[in-house]
Formats: sequence, structure tokens, C-alpha cells
Amino acid sequence: MDAQATANLLRFFRELDDPRAANASHQLGDILAIAIMAVMCGCQGWVAVETWARGNHHWLRGLLALPRGIPTHDTFDRVFGLIDPLKFEKCFQALTRQLVKGSGGMFLAVDGKTARRSYKNRWSNTAVHLVSAFVTQNQTVLGQLATDAKSNEITAIPKLLAMLDIAGLTVTIDAMGCQRRIVEQIHQQKGHWIISLKGNQTTLHEKVKCLMDEAILCGAKQANLGYFEQTQDKNNHGRIETRKVWVSNEVHWLGEEILEQWPQLRSMIVVELKRQDLGDITGKVSVERRYFISDHTHQDAGFFARGIREHWGVENGLHWRLDVQMDEDQCRLRKNHGAENFSRLRRLALNKLQRAQMLKDNGKPMKIGLKLKQQACGWSREFLLQALMA
Repeated sequence: MDAQATANLLRFFRELDDPRAANASHQLGDILAIAIMAVMCGCQGWVAVETWARGNHHWLRGLLALPRGIPTHDTFDRVFGLIDPLKFEKCFQALTRQLVKGSGGMFLAVDGKTARRSYKNRWSNTAVHLVSAFVTQNQTVLGQLATDAKSNEITAIPKLLAMLDIAGLTVTIDAMGCQRRIVEQIHQQKGHWIISLKGNQTTLHEKVKCLMDEAILCGAKQANLGYFEQTQDKNNHGRIETRKVWVSNEVHWLGEEILEQWPQLRSMIVVELKRQDLGDITGKVSVERRYFISDHTHQDAGFFARGIREHWGVENGLHWRLDVQMDEDQCRLRKNHGAENFSRLRRLALNKLQRAQMLKDNGKPMKIGLKLKQQACGWSREFLLQALMA
């Protein structure tokens, strides 16, 4: 059973090339397996990975070959610094693809994050910036790609999307990704999209803003708008939030010039967020409107409200967990591809731990967070193997 768990995991990495010479002392599969299990147990660097492995040496000998014993932290650092990140990403996606079978209709949030301590020099802008594709409904990272040096997310998003099967998914992207070639690529890959509008598309943003604000003044029914409203009383934060969403398919009012540039554009969306701070004696209320475009032809405002809200949920569902619970921002790996590849190990561990459940005596799952699941992997080899199989 123990060996089967690691064998099932490593089969997804069979196509990964070993960057070392043929006479390498340690097998690549052993290095990968130890690194993955150690990160699932909460290790945050190669010294910690080696320490964990040496503490579990006898048990690991029953799972892995280990012809020359446990690799040193320098070996882990060198190997993961040399592994081709694109080939590693393909293996990662092969593993995660099975986790989201039947995910048609779900939202795929594409967003970027910087590993802040991964810079080579404090005075240089060389920190690794990673763009991730995150299925918000089942909290699964589908893929990840680092941006090119001296570049931004615009160049990485098309490359990442090209590596994914997004047919039937609705891709949500912030204003940085509001680019015609990105929209066209999503259409060609048979996906749908909801994209935020801001100043980088000034003409389109102003046109949508003008048309939708005027239509809202006329009233949702009179202007034939889809409408959704939700109020949340956030007592723990001392405020009340009201979200209103309007949707229009009357895109012909944008004019032929814009529609020629955006041929798949089918709907315009407005999200209005009203916040009232209960602790403010002045009764101050803040109101903010944001504007979006989409290729969906329906006017189900609740659908758009859910997709837009879940996109910002990537901050809590992915980025917060990586930073606070897995300490990604504190990681100081800077050698070659080490930072990018270690971040991929974190996302792999996140996917597995999200699905793993520790059961009570009555068979019901315990409600525990990611940090505690990592600790549980370190305390219980049985739970670690269960997580590997998840």
C-alpha cells in the first residue's frame, strides 16, 4: 500500500527529463517523491526537506530505492534548480487534470502573485512572478507559469492557457488580461470569459460605463437588464455589504468599430458594491462600481455575480494560503529555477491536502485547515499516504 501510493504519484512524472549526468548518485524519482511528501508535511526549504527525510529514513527505504541513502539539501537545490519548469509544469498538469474531471461550467480564475523573497539581488527586480489558474469551486490549482524576465502577466497568460484544457470553463481575468488576443485564444480553445475593464482599454471602458450607467438610471426592467442583489451582514468586520449586478446583451450600442475589435463580446456587466461601516458614527457609506465584459449571451446576473466574486476569492483560496499557511513569501530559494519549481511543489501539496480528509471515529470528516493538515501528515504516515492518494 505504501509503495503503491508513491508509485501512483510518480507515474505522472515519468516523462520528466533528469537534468543530471547518467551516473547521478540518486534517482530522480526518489528526489521528487521525498520533496513532495516533505512539502506536504510543511517543509519550507531544502534543509528542512533533508531533515524530514533523514528522520523518516527507515520508512522511506520501504517506499523508494534510495541506492545511496538520503540526498543532501545541496542535491535537492541543484536538481530542482536544473529541472525544466515547463516540462515540470506539464507533469503537474497531468496530475491535476484528473482532479477536475467534469469541471465544465466552472469558473477558472487566472491571477498572478510574486514570490517576494525570490529576488537575486535586493536592488534588482528579479523576484519570480507566477501566474496561476485556479478552479475556485473545488479549490484546485490547474496550472502555473512564471512570467518572463522584465515582462508581466500579459505574456504569461496566453502561454498558460495554451497548456490547459479550458473547454466549457469560464475564465475570469482582471483588467491586466483585457487583451483581444487573449479573448480570441479562449474562444479558440472553446472556453468562455469574464474580464474586468479599466484604464488599459480606455475607449471600451468609457463606452461600457456610459451605456450601463444610463441604462441603470432607466431601471432594470425598462432597460431590459438582468439584475441580482445580495446583502451580507458582516458583523465580525462591523459592516454591511450590498452587491448589485446588472447585465445587458445590448452590445450593438457599443458601435461597429468596437465590435469589430471585439467580435466575441456579447454582454456588459456592472457590479456595484455598497459598504456601510456600522462603527462609523457619521453613517458614512461607500459605493464603488466596476465594469466587465463577457462572451456569455444570457443575462443571468446571479451567474456573473458568482463568477466575479469567486475570482477575487483566489486571494483567500490560493494566495493567502500560500503566503500565510505555507510561507511562500518567506522562501529564499534563488538558484536557477528553484523558486519556481518549489512553488509548484507547494501547489501540488495544496491540491492534495485540499482533497484529503481526516475522519473521526464515527466516519465523519474533521473540519481542519491546511496548516493542521500539513502537521497531520508529519504526525501520521497513514494520513500522509492517504493525502498522496487523494
